[in-house]
Amino acid sequence: MSAKRRRSRFTCTACGAEAPKWAGRCPECGEWNTLVEEIVEGTGFPRSKTAAPVEALTDVATIETARMSAGSGELDRLLGGGIVPGGLYLVGGEPGVGKSTLLLQMAGELAAAGRTVLYLAGEESPAQIKLRADDHVAAHPSKAIEVHGSHHTRSSK
Repeated sequence: MSAKRRRSRFTCTACGAEAPKWAGRCPECGEWNTLVEEIVEGTGFPRSKTAAPVEALTDVATIETARMSAGSGELDRLLGGGIVPGGLYLVGGEPGVGKSTLLLQMAGELAAAGRTVLYLAGEESPAQIKLRADDHVAAHPSKAIEVHGSHHTRSSK
């Protein structure tokens, strides 16, 4: 039997957006002091009633999948022969080392090869991504690269 625990959720009175913690400004509409705390009763995440079976690694079946070139021989080598379709890759490193530039160049190569690319960014707005792509990607078919970035854009007033 699991005990219920108390959790909070913060809802913007201006736009209805929800946030897991309080902030002075709503992350969606930008209004100040509009987040109101609501208490949510619950037991946390639902748990599976049955555990996944444990298998020896030698018993796990593998499926050979054709990999796509990332557009760079060195990057393909690093990725074990290229990108696995449907794979998810997380790239980390110090600020300024070229992560965004490298990934936009890879996105440009994939788009030029006829692939559709979804570029997700947590700290850049779509406008910032477009500016970087214009500067660093020789030819990027704008319709083949779709972006979803942080919508916190700063205007220069």
